[in-house]
Amino acid sequence: MNRPTVDHPTTHLSPEDLAALRENLHEQRLFRREQLLHLAGPVTSRAEHRLRERAAAQTEVQVQLAASARMVLADVEAALERMDDGSYGTCELCRRPVERARLTVVPQARYCARCQQVKETVR
Repeated sequence: MNRPTVDHPTTHLSPEDLAALRENLHEQRLFRREQLLHLAGPVTSRAEHRLRERAAAQTEVQVQLAASARMVLADVEAALERMDDGSYGTCELCRRPVERARLTVVPQARYCARCQQVKETVR
């Protein structure tokens, strides 16, 4: 796989960087799976059931949290797949390396900061 030569301050991820990022992604995956199990868990008592029935807003928040957790989990799973197939750390739009600092903060990032900004502006 040929990578374009681009003058970015941190275009290379060391094996140690990748190992740390992979561990972070595995921790995020575990957290999101546990979060989804908790959000989808059975009602533990009649009192809790009545409280949930009366709190439609709370239910909506839980629905949104579950949707968000599923989205993040899908992003984390996709990042782990990119690690496995060797495409991790490459922007899916411009094909340039994603900045190391960005991956440290958002290890499941699919896009470099510039392309992410463009995508968000287009929305």
